[in-house]
Amino acid sequence: MTIGEGVMLSVIVACEVGFWALLLSGLAARYLLKAKRLSAVLLICVPLVDVVLLAASVADLRRGGQATVAHGLAAIYVGVSVAFGRQMVRWADQRFAHWFAGGPAPALPPKYGREHAAYERRQWLRHLSAYAVAVPVMGLFTLLVGDLGRVAPMWGPTGVWGIVVVIDFLISFSYTVAPRKAKS
Repeated sequence: MTIGEGVMLSVIVACEVGFWALLLSGLAARYLLKAKRLSAVLLICVPLVDVVLLAASVADLRRGGQATVAHGLAAIYVGVSVAFGRQMVRWADQRFAHWFAGGPAPALPPKYGREHAAYERRQWLRHLSAYAVAVPVMGLFTLLVGDLGRVAPMWGPTGVWGIVVVIDFLISFSYTVAPRKAKS
């Protein structure tokens, strides 16, 4: 029995909730409870959310499920998680350290000049990395299904996303050519 698109979308939402619940619980254990081991265990579990999502997608497809847009979104979720996950964890950790442990205020991304241009290029490279992870995951799903007709809907989001990656490139690298200047 397959799980269907609605359930697959629910699994994606549950994984997103699980990601933030594990992350925030891990940081709360570290900074509020001073429980370093518990914190480590919870934070180590954060990437397992991706494994759960992949397992649910693969299990559904292996049971004969139609590869839907939801399966494509699952692959995109994994790609974004791989590319941006460490940055999101670091972002949350800096804020927790500042709010609850007297750590320094989190540094904001640069807004002007070469530093801003370099930051925007790095962010675009993360975006490209997310795409470069998601597409092979969809390729794996396609191989698992073995029927191009059953996987066509899954590939729908990649076209729009590819256009977004190109637009992001143009915007991000435009700052290299014409860096933002600080307002006087």
